[in-house]
Amino acid sequence: MSNRTRNNHLLSYPVIVLAAGGDVDAINTVLKHYEGYIAALSTRQLYDESGNPHLCVDEVLRRRLETKLITKILTFNAA
Repeated sequence: MSNRTRNNHLLSYPVIVLAAGGDVDAINTVLKHYEGYIAALSTRQLYDESGNPHLCVDEVLRRRLETKLITKILTFNAA
């Protein structure tokens, strides 16, 4: 799948409504949809003992972003 096709993929309205209503499967669908973006936002450059840079996902930050997204989903008025 090309980036162009993937970037044009949107969540369906019924999934958004279900997620806003607290449906766990729908919330997981939304999280799955945004997992790449969240991982990109959570990526940090760390250095090893020799000073060589390495890109790593900051798991604490990733979880914080996922929690924030879930909070916003549950307060979203989809009506």
